[in-house]
Amino acid sequence: MAVILFLFSLLLVSPMALGDIHFNYPAVFNFGDSNSDTGGRVASGLESISPPYGETFFGRPSGRFCDGRLIIDFLMDAMDLPFLNAYLQSVGAPSFHTGTNFAAAGCSILPANPTSVSPFSFGIQIAQFLQFKSDVLQLLAGNTKSRRYIPQADFFSKGLYMFDIGQNDLAGAFYSKTEDQIAALIPTILLEFETGLKKLYDEGARNFWIHNTGPLGCITQNIAFFGKDPSKLDRDGCVAAHNRGARLFNLQLHALCTKLRGQLSNSNIIYVDVYSIKSDLISNYAKYGFEYPVTTCCGYGGGQLNYDSRVPCGHTKILDGVPVTATGCNDTSEHVNWDGIHYTEAANFHVASRILKGIYSDPPFSDKMPFLIKPKY
Repeated sequence: MAVILFLFSLLLVSPMALGDIHFNYPAVFNFGDSNSDTGGRVASGLESISPPYGETFFGRPSGRFCDGRLIIDFLMDAMDLPFLNAYLQSVGAPSFHTGTNFAAAGCSILPANPTSVSPFSFGIQIAQFLQFKSDVLQLLAGNTKSRRYIPQADFFSKGLYMFDIGQNDLAGAFYSKTEDQIAALIPTILLEFETGLKKLYDEGARNFWIHNTGPLGCITQNIAFFGKDPSKLDRDGCVAAHNRGARLFNLQLHALCTKLRGQLSNSNIIYVDVYSIKSDLISNYAKYGFEYPVTTCCGYGGGQLNYDSRVPCGHTKILDGVPVTATGCNDTSEHVNWDGIHYTEAANFHVASRILKGIYSDPPFSDKMPFLIKPKY
């Protein structure tokens, strides 16, 4: 029944509703964390992922922390561009002609420290872009054979720069800081983000597409760790403090985008309210054809969350002398959450489809930033 409802909901999102004009960007350069990582962390050697990751679309793990495609994959599809290859990916001679992806799971906006999950902070990703651009321009000056695999020189000024980062700064801080301390930290986080954006602008970037952070309190991992006291949960069963922190971060991020529009001449800065889309999905999951808003699809433990941090998705661990395995569910389209942290492909498609309506962005899509075509599912 859930599958039927889900497919029916997709039919309601018609190309006419989304428009059939696509962006005219020759390339996309993406910066982010696991929400948009298309293989960066795995290519770095920091982590490997095993089946059932990738099972829904790719048939095998694809470097994505999902059962299939991510939001960025659907957005690339909507722009009629190929999926982005990770900057660190080398095996298979990937093409970077239409851009590349610097995102890496676990990264933060603030510089990494010895306890960070990933060394590829936002500043490092910016540095990687600068190196990438320098190498590309050098190749273009002397090697015509490589032109089909790398961006053209003007792609750096005409391309779209996408950002989905900041979630790990907030989520990680909740393990050691109070809510007030986290609120005081947000301006520092956003100053680092602003510094990175201005470096890209100085390099000729003009088109910026910035996702805010989602409802952190609705991530299954956070509910399991911080939500043991029911009084800490909101009406959707999400950790209230985490969601307050995310909303405060987003409020200040939105203000930063508004400020930068006035400072960076000829820039096109789009702020995308992913929080509202994801929050609406969690609150009204049945309306959109889902059955489980926070129950993990690939997990262990059963119950309302089906999540145990000791047994990651696809792994077998020994608990109390007994081997147990975190396996995938029978129907991923029934679940919003995939592995306790990340969304399923079905949920990612829903979010991408809502983004493409144009009403969740500031400014809304217009002649300068037109509607996109519906992504293929």
